[in-house]
Amino acid sequence: MKSNILSFFILGAAALVSSCTSDMEYKDVDVTPVDQLYSPKDNKQVELQASATASVFFEWSPSLAQDGNAPLYEVVFDKADGDFTKPIYRMTSDDMGTRSYATITHKVLDKVGQLAGLETGETGTVKWTVVSSRGFNQETAKESHSLVITRLLGFSEIPSQLFITGEGSEGGTDVTKALGCASPASGEFEVFTRLEAGKTYHFVDKAVEGSRMFYVDGSKLKESENGVKEATVKETGIYRINLDFNVATVSMKKVVSLGWFFSPDNKVDIPMNYVGNGVWSGQGQTPFHQESWGRDERYKFEMVLDNNGTKETIHWGPTKASLDSRPSDNQAEDYFYMKQWPVSQWDNKWKLHGRFDSGVNGGKTTKFTFIVNASGPYRHKVEFGN
Repeated sequence: MKSNILSFFILGAAALVSSCTSDMEYKDVDVTPVDQLYSPKDNKQVELQASATASVFFEWSPSLAQDGNAPLYEVVFDKADGDFTKPIYRMTSDDMGTRSYATITHKVLDKVGQLAGLETGETGTVKWTVVSSRGFNQETAKESHSLVITRLLGFSEIPSQLFITGEGSEGGTDVTKALGCASPASGEFEVFTRLEAGKTYHFVDKAVEGSRMFYVDGSKLKESENGVKEATVKETGIYRINLDFNVATVSMKKVVSLGWFFSPDNKVDIPMNYVGNGVWSGQGQTPFHQESWGRDERYKFEMVLDNNGTKETIHWGPTKASLDSRPSDNQAEDYFYMKQWPVSQWDNKWKLHGRFDSGVNGGKTTKFTFIVNASGPYRHKVEFGN
């Protein structure tokens, strides 16, 4: 009897497994190829620009999937004589591949040109088409278009680090004292530093003698092949210098002022002085503002820049736009990390710890230290002053 019952359960389980296997069998979903490429038109010519927002809009007719769901798309590129069996670059369409269009930046197209064998600044042709897919099934569009691009004047070998040195720099001619540059993105560097008028400065990829040298020529970044070309500034001052090796460009703006911005007053209440190596410091009383709901302690930092004679004001606030709490007694350092924001009175701000309310702590001063250099994330410190 027990043997018969066991046999019954074994047979039943086998039938169930067999049924599930049959019902759950995976079937690939067919997808149709894209019929037509709309934009850019065949043989469209594009001179690539250094702007981070410069882009080209790609669009095509939608394909269909057998199960009725939306296919996914990739724009694929190849050399002018390629057949797309081994594309040199692939990029998903907008909205994670669900749209029948893609916005592709000039920087990405410059990379495509590089992979196609074009030298910096050279004009040449690449081909593009679209691959639609659903599951494992893929179909390549029935047509392809040529795109004629002029590559950016960037560097093929980008340094992994960068330093500023020279007679006019803070470290002087001793390259071992060169100031390191921060690197906010791949191939991009930034430094806040003091430069002396009429005295030369340049950049190196290592803080040792014999390193690769780079110099500023207007808005262009160039490599000094023989190690003698340098640059100067007309006015002594603190400069914010941005260098993009991807496109060989330089942006230099003079820092006119930096100060502690108190949101309730909508102005800078404590001016800050430059100390060196991308560090500013300032101190003063910080009485919180009395409101009907309590004491208001919101703050940020305001920086004024001179961009070739045009004043530009920016704010520095927390890296998290939603930050809306006071720091604790043992607050983690990332609370004080900062990034650049558009000017506003109340948005993107920090709150002071209650102990820094000069209105109730006996008039103690508060000291702020603003740090934008290569020593770590951009950040600031808050402590009692002298």
